[in-house]
Amino acid sequence: MPKPKTTYICSECGKEQLKWVGRCPACGLFSTYEERTVQASSPGGARKSGGAVFSAAAPVRLSEIDGAAGPIITPTGIGELDRVLNGGIVEGSLLLIGGEPGIGKSTLLLQVCDKLGKAGADTLYVSGEESARQIKLRADRLSITTDGLSVLSENNLESILAVMENRHAAGKNDIILIDSIQTVYSDESASQTGSVSQVRGAASLFMRAAKTRGTPVILVSHVTKDGGLAGPKILEHMVDTVLYFEGERHAGYRVIRSVKNRFGPAGEIGVFEMRGTGLEEIKNPSQYMLSGRSAGVPGSVVTATMEGSRPLLTEVQSLVAYSNFPAPRRTANGMDYNRVAMLLAVLEKRAGIALGNYDSYVNIAGGLKIMEPAADLAVLAATAGNFKNAAVPADTVIFGEVGLTGEVRGVTNADKRVAEARKLGFRRCVLPSANMGKNTSGKKDMELLGVSKITEMMDILY
Repeated sequence: MPKPKTTYICSECGKEQLKWVGRCPACGLFSTYEERTVQASSPGGARKSGGAVFSAAAPVRLSEIDGAAGPIITPTGIGELDRVLNGGIVEGSLLLIGGEPGIGKSTLLLQVCDKLGKAGADTLYVSGEESARQIKLRADRLSITTDGLSVLSENNLESILAVMENRHAAGKNDIILIDSIQTVYSDESASQTGSVSQVRGAASLFMRAAKTRGTPVILVSHVTKDGGLAGPKILEHMVDTVLYFEGERHAGYRVIRSVKNRFGPAGEIGVFEMRGTGLEEIKNPSQYMLSGRSAGVPGSVVTATMEGSRPLLTEVQSLVAYSNFPAPRRTANGMDYNRVAMLLAVLEKRAGIALGNYDSYVNIAGGLKIMEPAADLAVLAATAGNFKNAAVPADTVIFGEVGLTGEVRGVTNADKRVAEARKLGFRRCVLPSANMGKNTSGKKDMELLGVSKITEMMDILY
């Protein structure tokens, strides 16, 4: 029988040490190390953890694995979510949904349970934050009436695994939803609930249960604005799919973005609107983002970005105001601050627009966050237009990447961007000359203006 092993684990960051130390070398906190005794398992034998027994696995040759049928995918019934998941929930997968508290994660999951239940699937909603009655009240508000949804108000890991085992033995291969992983605790761990060691240990057992039983498990995790240690970052390498909820809690729309997906492309987004009856899909995000735009105002430019495989039109706003301070302000909302500062320097150096005595503000209307550089040319056009008090025509869309020498570089999927702008009624597009090819030509009702330098863009617009 192997001897038990004594180890010391930090209750905040989960770093393991062979002996007790006063200050954790990883997170820098004092008096966080706790002694733990681990019983080593016999070589090749079965292990028991969290009430579940797992046998030692045997290797299988890759050529002997039957992968012709592909993964078994269960559609959620919500089109925008299925788009992000590349079709639906994969059998035996572990999925993580992260977002700030109150953003709408629990609401979306209850709506998913309703759709799956009406399609004949069994779902188990495990909540460690709400009682069964509270979940019922919220379900009534969302008009959820499915009989395929079971609710469990429990946050003890061993009890949850036991319920999962019993339902699996009864032939109910549920889709399990854990809301949230921060509230789950194990009796085998001495650290406090929500600590890194508790979260990582619980997620590891849920992952093992999902893979061995073929049961999809969806984990909900809260994200704090200061990037708390118990956030989903420590779980991203363990799960198959990572989804993030974006948007302000007081704003009308929500964006769910995939940052990792082992079963499809990452970077896809789904757009929803928060209403009193729950989250409603937005079928045409471009039209929704441009609603309320003031046409013909200096400093307002429409650009075409790509979110995964979806083209999205958004409004770039810029405001230039004379500064009374020696160091003018540079503010960016919805774009990387350092990139905006670089673009303003390029505009001043290569286009001769002196912004040294002016405050500059750049904003992506609607609160959307743009990750790609294709909006560079639109930022410069909006800033130059506001500085010159000249408006870009309302039927013009602008996109392109800008380099430090003032050159305009080509971007990917230019044809999709042009097609989306054309569909929404835009009749003129300023784009990189490198993208003026067979993919963007042939649009008889769309005037395409290729530019290779920002000075050419300035001559066309102003």
